[in-house]
This record gives sequence, structure tokens and C-alpha cells, in this order.
Amino acid sequence: MTQPQLKLGTRGSPLALVQANMVRDALCTAHGWDIAGIEIVPIKTTGDRVQDVALAEIGGKALWTKELDRALLTGEIDFAVHSMKDVETVRPVEITIAAMLPRADVRDRLIGAPSIASLRQGAVIGTSSPRRVAQLKRMRPDFETVLFRGNVDTRLAKVAAGDVDASMLAAAGLDRLGRPDVGVGIETDVMLPAPAQGAVGIEARAADDRMLGWLAAIDHEATHLCVLVERALLAALVADCHSPVAALAVIEDDLVWMRAELFAEDGSAHVAGEIRGAADDGTLAERLAADLLERAPELVRRLFAA
Repeated sequence: MTQPQLKLGTRGSPLALVQANMVRDALCTAHGWDIAGIEIVPIKTTGDRVQDVALAEIGGKALWTKELDRALLTGEIDFAVHSMKDVETVRPVEITIAAMLPRADVRDRLIGAPSIASLRQGAVIGTSSPRRVAQLKRMRPDFETVLFRGNVDTRLAKVAAGDVDASMLAAAGLDRLGRPDVGVGIETDVMLPAPAQGAVGIEARAADDRMLGWLAAIDHEATHLCVLVERALLAALVADCHSPVAALAVIEDDLVWMRAELFAEDGSAHVAGEIRGAADDGTLAERLAADLLERAPELVRRLFAA
């Protein structure tokens, strides 16, 4: 078979380009292709252009995807790569999540201090994540948080310059950028990650059977299953960018085990829950969402199921 000439769309940040190269290399290895046959096409997204406003105020996660969606649907690119935690829950019906690479370290890392407990009273933490704000303030109500956006290098530079006392970044992104020793990993029993954190997803046109067939060869089934369950939880909660939610699903003894937490914005109230079930039980996410919402304090419940 003659090797196809394909175009892979991605955001242009250093991390996004690393992830695009991971996808290209995996696909070429799986099919015995030359990497020269896959062109990586960086596409500037609104989320990359606007760095001084919280995502929730200017359109949410679609800011990372809409330009890539448009390029995919018009045929400018053949497939697209995303950090799955940045992909909105409801996607266009013409686009499908075709594959996911094996999930990396799901934890958050604390940058700028050896531990959360070691930070000074009233420490200033830079983050753009409502989840991280709520989790940190639940542990340390004295913390002040300020909006922190930009790529990994920008955030690390702000911490190094003393603009804030500390920040939080995803371990997976730091690892992929060759910085496994930067920051201190926070275990998931202390801070559950964002749904889909650490997962790289590949989308294609739903009607493009040829592309879907090629991508199936690099799909990591366990990662795909767990991330879809976490995304189903978000859908059942009707969560948006204002909703502080943490969730993690894993495969354990052939069962899906998902833990989740919902928070008030300031961390003053929260609810936690978990569920186990068969991998083919499509009701897990809905049942956990219903349980969480039933038990949630009003301060938390009002942020979900709107």
C-alpha cells in the first residue's frame, strides 16, 4: 500500500507540538510509515491568543478546539491531537474521538515549594483552574489565588521571578517536555486530578473510515475507556468551566473504579464519592453523578446540573 500523505492539526504550544510528534511517531511505527508522510500543522487557537482572562469568561474549553474543529471539518487537516482535559464534553457529531495514547502521570505537581503545608500563611498561588483553587483553599483557606495562564515555560518563569509563591502544573505535561524533576507530585488521595488529565486524544471526521481505521491501531483501550467514563461524569453533572470537579477512573481487577469530588468555588464545601462496576456498564457515570448531587451541600450543588 502506498503511504498516505496526511495532515495532523495541533495547537502551537511547545507541549502541544511534543504531543503531536508522539501521535505521528506512534502512527508511523504502527503502520511502517515514514514520518515525512505526516505533516504537522500548527493552528493558533483563541485560547492561545487570549492569555489574560479566565477561560470560563470567554468561551470555555471550546477556545482550545473550535479552530481545530473547523480545520478538520473543512478538510484542511485529516486528524487532530488534543490534551483530553481541554476538550469540551459535548463535541460536534461530525467529529469523533478516534484514539488515545497511553495515559501519563495523572497527578498535579506543586511548583515553588516542597509541600503545600510548607507554604507561608497567606501564600499566593497562581492557577487558572477552578478545581485547583477549590482544592487548595479546602486544604489551606488562608491561600490567595491569582489567575495564571500561558504555557509551561511562562508559568515556571512567573514562579521563578517571585510573582507568586507557588503554582500547580500537570505532571504529564512536565514529563513530556523533558522536565520530570520539576515540582513535587501531589498524590491523588490528596488532590484528585481533572477529568481526563494526562491523556492525549486524537480526533477525526466521524465519516472518514480510512482515517479511523489507521488510528485504531494506536488506541490504548484502557486509557480510552477510563477517560470516556470521566467525560461521561462531566456530562451527567452538566459541569462547565466554572464547576470545580475532580475525577479519576482506573481499571482494577477488571472493574472500572472511579473516584470523584465536587467543590464550592472557595473550597468551603465539598462532596466525594466513588463507584465500581463492569467496563461495559454504561450507567456508572450517571449513577455516581446522581449520588454526588444528592449528597452535595447547596453551595456545591448549585454549580452543577444547571
